[in-house]
Amino acid sequence: MPKLTRWLFLSLAVIVLDQLTKFWIAGAFHYGEISSLLPFFSLVHAHNTGAAFSFLAGEAGWQRFFFIGIALAASVLIVYLLRKHAAERWFCLALSLILGGALGNLIDRVRFGYVIDFLDFYYAGWHFPAFNVADSAITVGAALLILDSLRKKENTTA
Repeated sequence: MPKLTRWLFLSLAVIVLDQLTKFWIAGAFHYGEISSLLPFFSLVHAHNTGAAFSFLAGEAGWQRFFFIGIALAASVLIVYLLRKHAAERWFCLALSLILGGALGNLIDRVRFGYVIDFLDFYYAGWHFPAFNVADSAITVGAALLILDSLRKKENTTA
């Protein structure tokens, strides 16, 4: 159980950081307000009713409950996998980041019906959808899962 606790604390740290940054943005910026910090980066107070990077944001509202259900089911599965594989560092690190990100966005979705996004990158006419700390944790976690699976595959073939 102590190894599982370590991974759950990491998820909790992601949730806390995510919620603190969203709280700050919501308090410091009006909805839609933008503050350019670099030629390619701004802070913006945006609301996303869709999934990561605004996927399904234009739908009629059903997606809120769909994404709540997915986040809850994924969280249960991730905790099960963390418990079962608690000694596998890379795998659990990846899952912990994904769990923290999923729950961070779930909190927003339940409270507000949307997720607060604020990190806005763009360059030479190209604009990436705004995102947040939770989205970043999910993305890094997914990349780590891929790297871990490649690493495991390489070790079994060697």
